[in-house]
Amino acid sequence: MHAVTPASVELARALADLSIVRLCDPVPLDHTSTPEDLQELAGETVTATGLGAKAAVRLWDEVLSRACLSTDHPRYLAFIPAAPTKASVAFDMLIGASSIYGGSWLEGAGAVYAENQALRWVADLAGLPPESGGVFVQGGTSGNLSALVAARAAAAHSRDTRPVRWTVLLSEETHSSVTHSLETVMDVDVVKLPGDERGRVTGGAVAAWAASATPEQRDAVFAVVATAGTTNLGVVDDLAGIADVCEQHGWWLHVDGAYGAAGLAAPSIRHLYGGIERADSLIVDPHKWLFAPYDCCALLYRDPVLARAAHTQKASYLDPVNVEGEWNPSDFAVQLSRRARGLPFWFSLAVHGTDAYTAAIEHTLETARAGRRMIDEADHLRLLVEPDLTVLIFERIGWEKDDYLAWSRELLDEGTAFVTPTRHRGRVCTRIAVVNPETTVEDLRVVLDSLR
Repeated sequence: MHAVTPASVELARALADLSIVRLCDPVPLDHTSTPEDLQELAGETVTATGLGAKAAVRLWDEVLSRACLSTDHPRYLAFIPAAPTKASVAFDMLIGASSIYGGSWLEGAGAVYAENQALRWVADLAGLPPESGGVFVQGGTSGNLSALVAARAAAAHSRDTRPVRWTVLLSEETHSSVTHSLETVMDVDVVKLPGDERGRVTGGAVAAWAASATPEQRDAVFAVVATAGTTNLGVVDDLAGIADVCEQHGWWLHVDGAYGAAGLAAPSIRHLYGGIERADSLIVDPHKWLFAPYDCCALLYRDPVLARAAHTQKASYLDPVNVEGEWNPSDFAVQLSRRARGLPFWFSLAVHGTDAYTAAIEHTLETARAGRRMIDEADHLRLLVEPDLTVLIFERIGWEKDDYLAWSRELLDEGTAFVTPTRHRGRVCTRIAVVNPETTVEDLRVVLDSLR
């Protein structure tokens, strides 16, 4: 029984000479259409008799795909862009065309082995111990949720009593999905700690809260969430200081590095992550700054035994896969059925080597630094936060919300760039995020010059 066809194998063999960056011309920044536009152009696409393969492909190519933004465009600078390698995208097609189940060792040993090789590289970058491990999940939301579920289960198991309400400490800059998962999904209380002048949570802030809290409040805490590269500001929290306080109180330290932990591969900024090696869990999204296609989040645990105890599902029909000593990815997250979503990332790593990843990340850092210098040199622009990574948040002096909205819409309508407004400390501003090695200094100049 083989899950991969001979044609798929030939496709894989043809990928070995692909560059880490996209070699084809970027797809235009087509902007989204209204539901009415698409109804008129596409009509009803799911019918009783079917459209046929050629008509359906033509409909996607000529209508529907053109109402989607190209997130790997060099001037897609909003949110956190994507820049998958051609090797990873092509291999994602191969996996999509293969009948591979990635939830258990029994059914997908080869896929699990390859994914674990990629996870090991990330774990080694972070300085996690040899016994650490984890799983690739859908995205940062799933990764953060799964890690915090494991953290709560570990606390409940190790403590004599349980609080009336569990609590997690985080910050105003923590990703919105974490707060949503804790409050809405896990029904856990959230305490938001103040950041420093750059929005970073420090060990001092965590210690100050602990000193002012009652014993009952401290006992209710089971985890602290630190961020290695906040989405809005791109700054890295004081991981070592936070780790000190967590160790003192027996709290689980989870590091959300969905965007920024990829910077572990760049020697020029490795010092920013001191303390990450003490995390109990960590996530990084390869579909952000590690050049993999959507959707892919690497979730790692210092002690996978604790995660397995929280997440392994038990039922008589699962007895054949719940074998001691076998690594089942579904044992480490809130999921059972899963595609082997880490394989495109693994394939690209295997094709290009990790040195190419280091070079590509350092290149984006240099591009962002050049962008920062242009902002500093422009009389009409003001940098709002000293950058750690490749997010630049700044304002156009004298502009209000409507000015930013009109500018953003004009850039997109012209197909020039995709940059959106945001807020910092209550004031409307804008930001650009550079994760694509094909984004040039000239691309940034075009965007900044349009703000005159």
